[in-house]
Formats: sequence, structure tokens, C-alpha cells
Amino acid sequence: MFVKLSIVVPVFNEADNILLLLNEITQAMQDAEAYEIIFVDDASTDNSAQVFAEALHEIPTLRVLKHSRTSGQSRAVYTGVKAARYATIATLDGDGQNDPADIPRLYQTLIAKQSLEPNLVMVAGWRQHRHDSAWRLFSSKFANTVRASLLGDNTPDTGCGLKVFVRDLFLSLPYFDHMHRFLPALVLRTGGQVISEPVNHRSRVKGQSKYGTLDRLSAGIIDLFGVMWLQRRARRTDVTEIKRDE
Repeated sequence: MFVKLSIVVPVFNEADNILLLLNEITQAMQDAEAYEIIFVDDASTDNSAQVFAEALHEIPTLRVLKHSRTSGQSRAVYTGVKAARYATIATLDGDGQNDPADIPRLYQTLIAKQSLEPNLVMVAGWRQHRHDSAWRLFSSKFANTVRASLLGDNTPDTGCGLKVFVRDLFLSLPYFDHMHRFLPALVLRTGGQVISEPVNHRSRVKGQSKYGTLDRLSAGIIDLFGVMWLQRRARRTDVTEIKRDE
């Protein structure tokens, strides 16, 4: 497996999950040619700083970036991607529910299919057999159905934090808070292609979710209309360079 990959993990008050997740990522990437793990600490108030200080001495591929104030998951992802050294990015949530073992397969899928589809720039995880509460499963399914019907992003699970994509393309997208929930639609708006691949999903073992249903709903409605506005104003065209006569 010849992989050059930057793995970005946004975290907020996930001290109990950091070391386990780090070990799992390291195990998953043991055959990689080169990789880095970038944890972005969104101004945690638990003992994450101490955990990271110890981990930095043990794991040479680890980098830790810390926000001076809590800025949200999208900003944390953006911070990590902007700081990344490699051209391909993998993201996953810091709560341990995404399985790092899926990263190499998603990366290999992206590279293999790019030879056939040059515009393919993102492989999005599609959580199978989700380990969430019945209410969260219902609200997620409802939100995905509404979003897909209005945005036409052809992505069954945009809420999955596990994605592999091209760094430069991500940095060219319009940034806004909560943009991580709409990445496939934003990519399609640029003319890029997105495919979804099944991934493992696990129960949260430690810590608590940082999102409430009402919080996600209120922000999601506003952002949904914003992305629809962006889609309507997108203008794409093919460009051909005219060569000088010899």
C-alpha cells in the first residue's frame, strides 16, 4: 500500500478517546509510505492538552493544532486541512465511532477510480448498521432525505465524518460554519465527482455527544438554503487553451 495521506481529526473534549483512536489510526496506516495524523483541538476544556503532550512524545507522525477559542467542527477540519502536508486528506470524527481501518480502503478506492474518472475528488463514508439511538437514526434519515431531494447531491450519508478527498479542491470551496455537512454538494457544484462507500460504524464508548437534535436542525435549515443559493449561482464552463501557431 503506497499511501501519502494527511489524516485530520477534529476534537472537542474527547480526552478519553484520543489515545485509543491514535493507536487505531497508527495500526491502520502501518503499511503506508508516508502519512501524518493532525488532531485539531477546538479549545477543549478537559485534560486533552495533557493527553496530547504525552502522545506527542510517543507518536512521531502526530501533529496537534489548538484553537484559542471554540470555533466548531467545520473550522477545526479547515484548520487541519490547511496545515496538511499531503495532497490527499482523510477526515474522521474524534469520538471513536468512525473506524480508522476503513481509511486505506477509501484511499485506494479514490486512487483506483480516478484513473477512470479524472473528476473524482471525494470518497464519502456511508455508515452501515449504525449504532445510534432510535431518535438520532430517525432524525438523520429524515435530514438526509430532505437534503438529498433539495440539493441533489446523490450522497446517502453526508453526516459521516469519514471522508477521503483532494486537499486543493477542499480549500477552493466556499467556507462557512457547518460546511462539513454539505461537502458532497459543494464538491458537485465545482464540477467534481463524489462516490459513497460503505464503512463500519461503532457505538460511542466514552464521552458524550456534542450535538443536540434541535441545534443541528436549526443550523441545518439555514445552511441548507445557503447551499441552495450557492448552487443556483454556480457557473461552470470548459476551458481550452489556444496554442500559438508554430
